[in-house]
Amino acid sequence: MSDDNHSHPTVGHVVSLKVLIVVILALLALTWLTVFVADPAFDLGRTGNVVLALGIALAKAGLVAMYFMHLRYDNPLNGLFLIAALLFVVIFLGITISDVSEYQPDLREAEQAQQAAP
Repeated sequence: MSDDNHSHPTVGHVVSLKVLIVVILALLALTWLTVFVADPAFDLGRTGNVVLALGIALAKAGLVAMYFMHLRYDNPLNGLFLIAALLFVVIFLGITISDVSEYQPDLREAEQAQQAAP
């Protein structure tokens, strides 16, 4: 049986080539920035480098989700769910990083004591 009464679109949304080129150039620039920030000569402190790297990663993930996953042209509620999920990931990583940084002096002292022992 054919279902001629209901036609379905073959493509959801077509993004122009110009937009895709701009997005890929932005992703390449952000990737270059990630490599630049990872250089040991670039130092914002231990926490500053991590926060900057996570911010760049979040921007790249946002571009990919908005344009390559077509969330920009989808129901706004789906975008809100994505933003909420990414926010929770950032909060959880932030709590983990702050917790680890609290114990770093203790770990350094224990390592130095272990190296000093014969």
